[in-house]
Amino acid sequence: MAMAGRQRRCRPLRRDADQFNLLQERLVTRFAELAARYPGQRLHFSCCKDTIEDRGTVQYLEDCAREAGLDTAFVHIEDIGLGEGGWLTDTDNHTIDWMFKLYPWEFMFREQYAEHLASSRVNWLEPLWKSVLSNKALLPLLWQRFPDHPNLLPAYFGDDPRRGALQEYVQKPLFSREGANISVMRHGELVAEVDGPYGEEGHIVQAWHPLPKFGANHALIGSWLVDDKPAGIAVREDTGLITQDLSRYLPHIILG
Repeated sequence: MAMAGRQRRCRPLRRDADQFNLLQERLVTRFAELAARYPGQRLHFSCCKDTIEDRGTVQYLEDCAREAGLDTAFVHIEDIGLGEGGWLTDTDNHTIDWMFKLYPWEFMFREQYAEHLASSRVNWLEPLWKSVLSNKALLPLLWQRFPDHPNLLPAYFGDDPRRGALQEYVQKPLFSREGANISVMRHGELVAEVDGPYGEEGHIVQAWHPLPKFGANHALIGSWLVDDKPAGIAVREDTGLITQDLSRYLPHIILG
């Protein structure tokens, strides 16, 4: 059957084309450095059950760790147990000494073993204090400390009367991810909104800064840091104003 419409012609990349992507190399290097710091420890990886995307991401990271010479294991979040002395354990009853989890800290704090997280003697990747950085309450606090900083947008807690000064703003739950429960307001009119499971924890509002638009698509640059060093970028785009988990993920090239 003939394909409808015209096919886009594929052209070969120019020889001077490049890509900012050092993620693999820097992950393996960093894992090797950590292996030297914690010799003999097994690194457990974890995510929730029935999350194909998360499982694939964790599996990739586990492959990088193995390439760096680490002994690894996997356990689902739901299967983490609590052993004698407050140790966290896997399904083989091995203690968890060192773990990377693709699971938000605010969810971990609700698990049955939550009260033992700080005393369990697990070396966490990422550590517990990262829960502060993943909380959008940080945004109004930064604006309080550094008002008018060129790298910040005005931001306020949802019950702050100063939010009234914002004519165009984005309302965000404290723990929202991938665009969930985000809404965009312009001069009292709701112009975009996404449903989701967040919001009971409270909201912040932040001045709206529209993403650059190319044709019908709003584009967003995502970046990775490994060991505090830039390791790569990726492009997300969507016809909507709010970037979500199903927004297109695009490769990039650098010319010249």
